[in-house]
Amino acid sequence: MKILALDTATEACSAALYIDGDIQERFEIAPRVHTKLLLPMIDSLMAEAELRPQQLDTIAFGCGPGSFTGVRIATGVIQGIAYGADLPVVPVSTLAAISQACLQKTQENTIFTAVDARMNEIYWAVYQRDAEGYAELVGKERVQPASDVDALSLTGYGIGSGWQQYESILREKLNNQLIAFDADYLPHSADIALLGAVGVKRNKTVSVEQAMPVYLRDKVAKTTAERAALKAK
Repeated sequence: MKILALDTATEACSAALYIDGDIQERFEIAPRVHTKLLLPMIDSLMAEAELRPQQLDTIAFGCGPGSFTGVRIATGVIQGIAYGADLPVVPVSTLAAISQACLQKTQENTIFTAVDARMNEIYWAVYQRDAEGYAELVGKERVQPASDVDALSLTGYGIGSGWQQYESILREKLNNQLIAFDADYLPHSADIALLGAVGVKRNKTVSVEQAMPVYLRDKVAKTTAERAALKAK
């Protein structure tokens, strides 16, 4: 199986190529220059493997949640490649990708993933290791204040940038449900590629027309008038 995977949902930009279980990745933390980095990363990986897009089986991408602009960059690139090569797509949650990285590196089985969503909110999700060792969502992914998190009566390990920004609030809210935390987790395309391969095996591919960003917020961008109205309430 050959899968190209991309992610630009956070300050990290990455691309990975999965070929029958072997994964090669290009990764760089470079805010606001994803558009300059992503295509050269893809070209480098494909040239090194001597592959053309038509030889891929699918494309996986970090569909969000994350930066509004960042998620749109990856979505636009995969749509262009998938249309041109007539490929199916596997959308992969960026929160799932971060959780999968933790499952790969630790012995933890329950992950409390919190990513800074700006506007005094976090993207929050609880993931558990399934029978095959992959990140499985428990409940729903949400965008909410840190004070509103719900760990579903589980005990787990915290990861993601939200733990750096809202450590005291999350610690107080979760209390003895928290084992420990590590804020230094960003999504990697290598993990998106791995979950993409799982998605193919589990028949979770979609057509390129269905490959859409996930923002979680009902309306990401508000007009100046709308913002003023909110402040006036």
